[in-house]
Amino acid sequence: MIGENAPSFKAQTTAGDLNFPSDFGNKWKIIFSHPRDFTPVCSSEVLTLSHMQNDFDKLNTKVVVISTDDLQKHMMWKEALEETSFKKMDPVKINFPIIDDSKTSISRKYGMLHLTASTTKDVRGVFIINPDDKIAAIYFYPMNIGRNMDEIKRTLIALQTASGKGKDKYLIPANWQVGDDVLVPQFPYTEKEVQANPDLKLSYYNVGSYMWFKKM
Repeated sequence: MIGENAPSFKAQTTAGDLNFPSDFGNKWKIIFSHPRDFTPVCSSEVLTLSHMQNDFDKLNTKVVVISTDDLQKHMMWKEALEETSFKKMDPVKINFPIIDDSKTSISRKYGMLHLTASTTKDVRGVFIINPDDKIAAIYFYPMNIGRNMDEIKRTLIALQTASGKGKDKYLIPANWQVGDDVLVPQFPYTEKEVQANPDLKLSYYNVGSYMWFKKM
């Protein structure tokens, strides 16, 4: 699915009707699928996301949460979570929509139902979608393991960093963290460019014969 158009859908959510992905325009989008409302791991993840809402807003990114429970149950779960303190953090309002997929139509489009795990409950899926509405990254986690939201945020920033064009098109090396140097996909400069700007060489360095890094 990576590189394909994100499947579109219309749904009822805790924030009203949603036409996905068009309602979010040219922003990045992340879909988080969950097995069930009111479960411990799911609740810990949504609470963590709720405290990262400003972070994702600053990254021009909209977050949505989906499970196969219905809207009424989502509303009750959202209300309960908004009254919950978590890891010494005060309760916060959940602004991102929680999607009713009680008919499992969206889950099937995105492959969130893994039949050996459950025929009715989603696995923990993550779909990062770029401003062109193409799927840029996918994660799947088992139902009993919570996701690392900081790693998902790191992946989003890495995708945004790598998404430039021409000289601003980068590759992201292993264990990259925000602010680290990045790889370039080809030799970074020509002899003519260096003659015009001798300091250009100072922006790059090589490791071995085929890994060229740009200093950030």
